[in-house]
Amino acid sequence: MTEPSRAGLRRLIGAQDREILRLAVPAFFALVSEPLMLLADSAIVGHLGTPQLAALGIAGTILQTLVGICVFLAYGTTSAVARRIGAGDHRGALAQGIDGLWLALLLGVVLAIAGLLLSPVAIAAFDPSPDVADHAVIYLRISCFGIPSMLLLMAATGVLRGLQDTKTPMVVAISANLVNIGLNVLLVYGLDLDIAGSALGTALAQTAAGVALVVVVVRGARRDGAKLRPDGPGILASAQMGIPLIVRTLTLRAALILLTFVATALGTTSVAAHQVAFTLWSFLALALDAIAIAAQALTGRALGAGDVAGTRAITRRMMWWGLVSGFVGGLALWGLRDIYVSWFTTDPEVRQSLAAVLVVAALWQPVNGVVFVLDGVLIGAGDGPYLAVAGVIALVLYVPLALSVLWLDGGIVALWWAFGGFMLLRLLTLMTRERSDAWLVTGATR
Repeated sequence: MTEPSRAGLRRLIGAQDREILRLAVPAFFALVSEPLMLLADSAIVGHLGTPQLAALGIAGTILQTLVGICVFLAYGTTSAVARRIGAGDHRGALAQGIDGLWLALLLGVVLAIAGLLLSPVAIAAFDPSPDVADHAVIYLRISCFGIPSMLLLMAATGVLRGLQDTKTPMVVAISANLVNIGLNVLLVYGLDLDIAGSALGTALAQTAAGVALVVVVVRGARRDGAKLRPDGPGILASAQMGIPLIVRTLTLRAALILLTFVATALGTTSVAAHQVAFTLWSFLALALDAIAIAAQALTGRALGAGDVAGTRAITRRMMWWGLVSGFVGGLALWGLRDIYVSWFTTDPEVRQSLAAVLVVAALWQPVNGVVFVLDGVLIGAGDGPYLAVAGVIALVLYVPLALSVLWLDGGIVALWWAFGGFMLLRLLTLMTRERSDAWLVTGATR
């Protein structure tokens, strides 16, 4: 690109936009690496046989649920660290991050022990065949040894995001993905360890990633003279800050579980179409979530610096980015559906249902874009209690809406309209909060 064209691009994209993109683009690639790791595991295990692949699906669902509930370790830490950075307290920011790492380690050990002990019970709840159950228990138990590292990876990622660094987590995530593929192939096929090799390879790759990011954070803490030893009050404060975000996360997961439950009850064709549509919806959500991560970091920093006007300005700009990104994603989802629907199924009934569902999903994407951004803004502001209440309200109103599709035999398209209603409810609660001043609490701590 020539110098004049670079200058033109800089004029087109303002300083706020460049700041958003600087954080959001690396965050997107880091987020994309996670589902790619799961796809690689599925491809490798799938060649072992159907029982192994089914076992991976069950064990992976349990593992993702355990780890997913702890996402507050990344989100809450990002907000707390960014606030202190905005206030000019770099040492305090890293001390806050170290507290988050200790909390992640403690939670990781507890969840790992619980997983090791309760794996057979958790797997049995899915009522699989005996051979699938045996493989699933093996995979889950081995994977449990990697839970502490996975949570440390989350917390360390949150620290670095709070420090306005999303490139380092991206590099580590992509590297871990490549290492995971190599280890899985070596252990599964080279050493003939079957599904145990896949679990071990993934656990080792995640452990390496967790250690790498923890080392980066610890080095930064030492450089700034921040404490490294466990601090009881600090760890407790991090845990208390995470409770509302856990509630928020649980409401979202409950809504998604209900969506799948109703789709399953509508019949095989409906659930097949739903599965593909939801996979595509989830991929688009990664792009929107990348903007939300930028929102967490920038909002926390601005409020820490006491810049209310700047917080308002960057919030409105990120809302615009969310709206435009949602519109572009929806346009692609709708406009290209005749091309990609055939990639997923040859069943004409499923294709017809899927094409209809994708139109509805596409129409809701701009709403999703603004919802994701505002969610990130309020997380960055440390407004977890409101997000928890708003999540409960949206879920309570959504439950009868989704179930009415089942009661009235409305079909899969009607179900996705109902799910869009859930996102609209979230938009209304978040927009109401954004228009108030209650969340604009300034200072190094909330």
